[in-house]
Amino acid sequence: MEKKGKFDYILLETTGLADPGAVASMFWVDAELGVDIYLDGIITVVDSKYGLKHLEEEKPDGLINEASRQVALADIVIINKTDLVSEEDLSKLRTAIRSINGLGKILETQRSRVDLSNVLDLHAFDSLSGISLQKKLQHVPTTQPHLDQSIITVTFEVQGNAKEESLNVFIQNLLWEKNVRNKDEDCMEVIRLKGLVSIKDKPKQVIVQGVHELYDLEETPLSWNDDTERTNRLVFIGRNLDKEILRQLFIATVMETEKRWTTRFKEDQVCP
Repeated sequence: MEKKGKFDYILLETTGLADPGAVASMFWVDAELGVDIYLDGIITVVDSKYGLKHLEEEKPDGLINEASRQVALADIVIINKTDLVSEEDLSKLRTAIRSINGLGKILETQRSRVDLSNVLDLHAFDSLSGISLQKKLQHVPTTQPHLDQSIITVTFEVQGNAKEESLNVFIQNLLWEKNVRNKDEDCMEVIRLKGLVSIKDKPKQVIVQGVHELYDLEETPLSWNDDTERTNRLVFIGRNLDKEILRQLFIATVMETEKRWTTRFKEDQVCP
């Protein structure tokens, strides 16, 4: 960055085994770096021929394999070498990717040929993404487990105003304390969090972003219309997620019309 003005864009390629969340977090939260650069988005390239095999790979001790984690964190998933597989196999791969990440955009290509306008200037981690996110969140489905040890996408919406302090508590219990469990008493593990929320006494929509333990709340340029009922829309990508428990917990913990519903918080049983 000492060569200021000499770069239009920085594309950082990690190794095939890397956790992109750890690398992305460094650029997202480092204030010194953030003066000159910002995190634009995460792109994952999936090999058409071997992608499904990698996604199905089982790791010891129930760990999430690297390929699934990379797909879960992606804003863009590029399926490459589509000419090397049948349409049936390609369809299975698409289904597997979409079941893991219902929010990311899928591009299909051969020989890695991609229009740069599709992968640059994504603004996936700043307030500008709120404009496109508003439309996208209305069409993101909750996915069903497709693979063993599945990562899935869960989405819900709740009308009304959220209390900012309580919203922080809700997110921190999920990402930091890791003490929220599903009906089978399995710990919910959130890899990526994204959403638009209505904070009490704030006229503009607030975007929520989370990667692993890091999260951020930022006002977008979008104002709530006076004649439109405010709606909170959230998307979680992770493992052992239960849509209804998350929704009820959000209502009980965060919303103005508070009613206590804390049976799913296990404060003395923090997940490993």
